[in-house]
Amino acid sequence: MDKKTLSIVSYITIIGWLIAYLIYQGKPDKSSLERYHLKQSLGIGVLGVLNFVVEAILTTLISYSLGIIFTITGILIFILWIIGIINAANAEEKPLPIIGSFFVDKFDFIK
Repeated sequence: MDKKTLSIVSYITIIGWLIAYLIYQGKPDKSSLERYHLKQSLGIGVLGVLNFVVEAILTTLISYSLGIIFTITGILIFILWIIGIINAANAEEKPLPIIGSFFVDKFDFIK
């Protein structure tokens, strides 16, 4: 699997990320593009799960009207996910808007 394809696969659910990560770890010639998109896609995935969990807790305990706010946040996360896939398809190492620069330094276990 070439580096561009591996970068795109990393954005396709947690299973796609795991497949991309395992293939990446087995490669002798690891590229910075693959590493970069593995970090970005893991970050956006964690953010999506965190949004879902917080939404579920707050709407259950406080009010269903909070669900609208978290639905909008979920849509924004989805848009960031699409931007990440486009960046991977274009073989660009551009951080995702607003949150992408935060994930560049994190997830140091991806080497």
